[in-house]
Amino acid sequence: MPSPATEDYLKAIYALERAGQRATTSILAARLGVQPASVTGMIKRLTEMALVSHTPYGAATLTPEGRRAALSVIRNHRLVERFLVDTLGVPWDAAHHEAHKLEHAVSDMLADRIEDFLGHPTTCPHGSPIPTPNGEVAEPTQVPLTDLPVGQTAVVSEVDDEDAALLRHLNELGLIPGTEVEPLAVAPFDGPITLRIADQERPVGSAVAHHVWVQPTGPHSQRPVYTTRKD
Repeated sequence: MPSPATEDYLKAIYALERAGQRATTSILAARLGVQPASVTGMIKRLTEMALVSHTPYGAATLTPEGRRAALSVIRNHRLVERFLVDTLGVPWDAAHHEAHKLEHAVSDMLADRIEDFLGHPTTCPHGSPIPTPNGEVAEPTQVPLTDLPVGQTAVVSEVDDEDAALLRHLNELGLIPGTEVEPLAVAPFDGPITLRIADQERPVGSAVAHHVWVQPTGPHSQRPVYTTRKD
């Protein structure tokens, strides 16, 4: 059974793979806040456990067993986040940190009970899909807010949940899952984007918009497509 430390690595590799990035030693070290030597040692251990595939000087990739283990702890994390926010009233900017402390202690049975109690939610408070007990993930077709053209309406589908200060700022702006947005103007050279957020017009820095994903809506867009992955 993976330890909390190994589960953190599996989650990090999964997140990088989901984002289309390579899980190299330097990137994992920066993401997890550890020294590259520690990453090297852990990747060797995960390879011996058949949870990761890795070649010298290359990127780490999850094996099918590693992906299942990653999705299991991700499921726990996102269900706990949902419970903390929806039932206990924990602010959404604090839920990620609190769920990280609890996710490793949640059994499959308890995760199933939480899911039943909450009415089988499909996403966490930040919009990330909750894996099923069988390791299936319904991934919506979404684009970064920065890629949305002027005049194209969309609905916020997911936001980056790693930075509590960013989440508080997004909440103040109203950029939360389910909110309709429309770019009205985009300043050149990575300047701010003027957005209609619900019924308000707000300037949003491109560095902030980069952490928001949306699903385009309206007559010129296709309906969201969900890709179900089973690992």
